[in-house]
Amino acid sequence: MADTIRIPTISAYHAMRGLPPPDHPLVSVVRFEEMTVNASEELLVNDFYAIGLKQHVGADVRYGRQLIDFDRGTLFCMAPGQVYHVGIKKSASHGGWYLMVHPDFLWGSELANRIGGYEYFGYSIREALHLSAREEETVVTVLRTIRQEVAGNLDEFSQDIVVTHLAVLLSYAERFYRRQFLTRKQSNHEILDRLDRVLDEALREEVLATTGVPAVQDVARSLNVSPNYLSGVLQTLTGRSTQDHIHERLIARAKTTLSTTHHSVSEIAYALGFRHPQSFSKLFRSKTGQTPTAFRAAFS
Repeated sequence: MADTIRIPTISAYHAMRGLPPPDHPLVSVVRFEEMTVNASEELLVNDFYAIGLKQHVGADVRYGRQLIDFDRGTLFCMAPGQVYHVGIKKSASHGGWYLMVHPDFLWGSELANRIGGYEYFGYSIREALHLSAREEETVVTVLRTIRQEVAGNLDEFSQDIVVTHLAVLLSYAERFYRRQFLTRKQSNHEILDRLDRVLDEALREEVLATTGVPAVQDVARSLNVSPNYLSGVLQTLTGRSTQDHIHERLIARAKTTLSTTHHSVSEIAYALGFRHPQSFSKLFRSKTGQTPTAFRAAFS
């Protein structure tokens, strides 16, 4: 198994890629053309946020051990602690932009609390964002501005200015990802169809009684997508999260059983994979506004 190399600082990343020391130890914007990247089987882990914009292909990147679908104008985002691998293509050039921001740089800013809420940092690399020419130009403009600010004479305004532009970049990424969900309607509806088939299998009583209520992570793994990406698709197509989707299917099954059988509420709860009947009753009431007993009484 390949070794995993942790890159603790932006300065360490610069040194590894043959770049001069960064102008600021906690934030840097570099060009892929400026890097020295050697073919390697090593797995890498950054201790900082990284946003990359690939503008032409010269390397394969595996993220979460899956191959990125690189093309012109591909944006990918990595949070600290995520594993990736870079492999160089022979006789190929590579170009684009790479932004690195250490969490310490955000300390004391509003963005420090918000950055963890951007779901696309949890997407797998093959779910990278493919930009239109206009969107790519927008992203490059912001990256250039950050680079110029960091390369200038740093003063008491520098952090606020860079954080503000970073927030703008993340908001654009959020917009573009939402656009991608809408423009990929066919593939996203295919995910929804596959999700229904996965849940049909996972919600069979004999399966539920053995394995319990399916977790979002397990459902996403069955679909070969990341949990955050799956929830993003479902929010766009249905207005519900993956967890809500699972619960809605469970409640529908419970309603059928309550209205057509004489099984006790506890028996139904256990058959649906709940360890505690109270948990089932609480979920049922939150989704229907009624207790299971009151719902059944309407059919008496």
